[in-house]
Amino acid sequence: MKIQQFEYEPLSHYSYALLSEGEMAIIDPDRDPMQYYNLAHKENAVIRAVLLTHSHADFVSSHWQISKETGVTIYNSSKLEAEYPFESFDGNSAIFVGNTKLEAINTPGHSYDSISILATDENEVALFTGDTLLIGDVGRPDLRGNEDDKEQKKQALAREMFNTIRTKFKKIPNEAIIYPAHGAGSLCGKSMSADSISTLGRERKDNWAFGHQNEDEFVKELLEDQPFIPAYFKHDVAMNKKKVESIDMVTAKIPIHLNAETPKDNILIVDSRDENEFKQGHWPQSINIMQGGEASSFETWLGTIIQPNEEFHLVVDSPKSVKTIARRVAKIGYENQLKAIITLSKKSFVENERLDFKHFVQNLDNYTIVDVRNTDEVRKKKIFDGALNQPLHELRESIQDIPNDKPIIVHCGSGYRSAIGSSILSNELQDVKVYDLGEVIEKFK
Repeated sequence: MKIQQFEYEPLSHYSYALLSEGEMAIIDPDRDPMQYYNLAHKENAVIRAVLLTHSHADFVSSHWQISKETGVTIYNSSKLEAEYPFESFDGNSAIFVGNTKLEAINTPGHSYDSISILATDENEVALFTGDTLLIGDVGRPDLRGNEDDKEQKKQALAREMFNTIRTKFKKIPNEAIIYPAHGAGSLCGKSMSADSISTLGRERKDNWAFGHQNEDEFVKELLEDQPFIPAYFKHDVAMNKKKVESIDMVTAKIPIHLNAETPKDNILIVDSRDENEFKQGHWPQSINIMQGGEASSFETWLGTIIQPNEEFHLVVDSPKSVKTIARRVAKIGYENQLKAIITLSKKSFVENERLDFKHFVQNLDNYTIVDVRNTDEVRKKKIFDGALNQPLHELRESIQDIPNDKPIIVHCGSGYRSAIGSSILSNELQDVKVYDLGEVIEKFK
């Protein structure tokens, strides 16, 4: 067998194509399937199956589109409760792609519908673990359930994960190559390695989850210090159970308005331009979520700050950015709430007042300093002793907790999140000056 790994860097998502004897299987596909189609064409291979290890939370998959366009069967666990046609792929299920056998192993823990896929031929053993076994970690168990049963479900899933790690991989040899669905930087785990693949033997030796013999201790460590959950995660879990239109079809429907002079309605505005361009002039009531920066976590922050089904307009720097930004929005399934992509004329701009940096440094007590980093980041290293910690993912709901009797300075760890945070506060706190410390934060570390 031949396995090709594809990475979508902004979400640290790995998808796969497995080729054997002129046939191909696609595993956990990205929303844009063209990369797999191009590979099949290059390798002169026929796509025979598309497999989903679970209903993903952080991106919309193209499994239904692939099935519709190629006629192949979708294989996933019956516990996924899919609304599209599929073939149940649970324990004891197996299919062949070329001369490679693909076997399902039910591996609940990250979710109830999680499976791992064991691929074997005469020369190699591979294990596609989805978000169950990650490199150096295991998938978080707290992404399922509603408000009334969320605590109960995450506890139950954490215990399921303990059992999965203890029992489900026992008969698989150490040399099996591990191919996870996510890597370092993803919010589907908390302590993943930067490596994109591993072996089962290495994980048995180095992964903390294999070292625990006590279930309660395992559950405690798994649940501790998990990162925040973006607002869009539940939305995407639901979308991945449905027949989702192709990325090309949905992005083609998004209206484009060039050289717009003024907003025509009261819909929220997301401005994806660079922070410096944004500060030189932007529409009132805009939130600056940059398309670039931090290898761009644009999708994550768009889906964190903007709620599912909350309508918004999206400002870009030029027409050449339209196609790219539309597809990035669609990666997380927000295309229906995006009402238009806009480029701006120079009229009706609001400019950000520049911070007198020298005055700030010499008079820290004259400012309210708001640190929008996550709580665990602040716990590890506080940059300003008197700063008020208001994590960015909660900021729109916690503005009332921020004093407005002094000018406000917003900072994070690099400048990307503070651009978002300062624009949110500027919109809501009209009677106080709000400044973004931006990349200058590096001088204080």
